[in-house]
Amino acid sequence: MKKGVLLNSEVSSVIARLGHTDQVVVCDAGLPIPATTARVDLALTHNVPTFIQVLSVITQEMQVEAAIVAQEIIEKNPELHEAIREHLQKLEQHQGNTIALHYVSHEAFKTQSGQSRAVFRSGECSPYANIILCAGVTF
Repeated sequence: MKKGVLLNSEVSSVIARLGHTDQVVVCDAGLPIPATTARVDLALTHNVPTFIQVLSVITQEMQVEAAIVAQEIIEKNPELHEAIREHLQKLEQHQGNTIALHYVSHEAFKTQSGQSRAVFRSGECSPYANIILCAGVTF
């Protein structure tokens, strides 16, 4: 049995295949996912697992150099926006690098998410609970 934190084989496989600047999405239950993009559906029911739970586990396994969120999250979901900012700040300290946080319109976010290697769908049911993570390198 795998010893690390991440037990889901699909999630682990996606992260293991990432190269520098590849992108993955952690999203809420409602983000439209193009049929051409790999979907890893982790949602069980409303808010299970939460967006932050999925983000936390994925970033324990993935080196992150940048993140993208919809600018609407600032006004429409300020609590989650602050939780994302805090999480990225802690991740910076743990990884020893700066993580750039970029804001785009929700429409631009949906377009960009279609270019990602995979979308990890949480059960989150709050507005704009989505993030694109850009892979870094560990050296």
